[in-house]
Amino acid sequence: MIESQRVTGALHIAAERAQTCGFFFDFDGTLSTIQTDPSAVTPVPGAVEAIADLAPLIHTTAIVSGRPVGFLQRHFGGLPVRLYGLYGMESADEHGTIWTDPEVIPWIPAIDTVARQAMADLDPQILVEHKRLSVALHYRTAPHLRDHIEQWGQAKAVEYGLTALPGRMVVELKPPVRRDKGDVIATTTTGLTCAWYFGDDLGDLPALHALDRRAHIDPDFAAFCVGIHNPETGDQVADWVDLVLDTPADLVPLLRLAARAISTVRTR
Repeated sequence: MIESQRVTGALHIAAERAQTCGFFFDFDGTLSTIQTDPSAVTPVPGAVEAIADLAPLIHTTAIVSGRPVGFLQRHFGGLPVRLYGLYGMESADEHGTIWTDPEVIPWIPAIDTVARQAMADLDPQILVEHKRLSVALHYRTAPHLRDHIEQWGQAKAVEYGLTALPGRMVVELKPPVRRDKGDVIATTTTGLTCAWYFGDDLGDLPALHALDRRAHIDPDFAAFCVGIHNPETGDQVADWVDLVLDTPADLVPLLRLAARAISTVRTR
């Protein structure tokens, strides 16, 4: 499937425009498989190495994730890769310098309070992930509690002025500052003529929509979007991508193809 005519054409464009092309990756469910314990998740074998080979060949390589930057640095630190954590509320450049959006800092006390209340009030089966700038309520181990968690999260969002963001078996409470993957993509693709995006979840939709808007505004801009099969979100992501892969592991050979295609053009 990855060697279809559509993929071949997209690879050709990326190779010809490597100096103005960017590759952007979600993490959970895209570069890694989903697990019950978020702290135990690691990239699938070969993913980090494939990104390390690709990154020096193109203008921009970035991980755009709901994870904190500190978590991403443990896996991608030292690579020429930009890291955007917590949907862009914090970031790290290729040198490891971390930046936190000043607009979200005043909301840290509210996030701390909600995290403590979640750990005290919710069923022990609910994993409460406190990320400093947001708190995620994972109900993967207790899907029957979904309605309760969504209602609890929404009530706390109203009480503390936060935003409740639904995801893949999770509800995340974050500051009411508009920061999502679409904002990251809109900003980081300025000046690029080519962008690839890889994602699997509802949180990736703003990034996909941002690329679609850019392509409509600028006919010379080439976007290629790759989705990872996610039965939990149905076709909501699949409808917006050019290619759907079965698993995160299937991403590795595609990245290797891209690196070979770009290297071939560079050595002409």
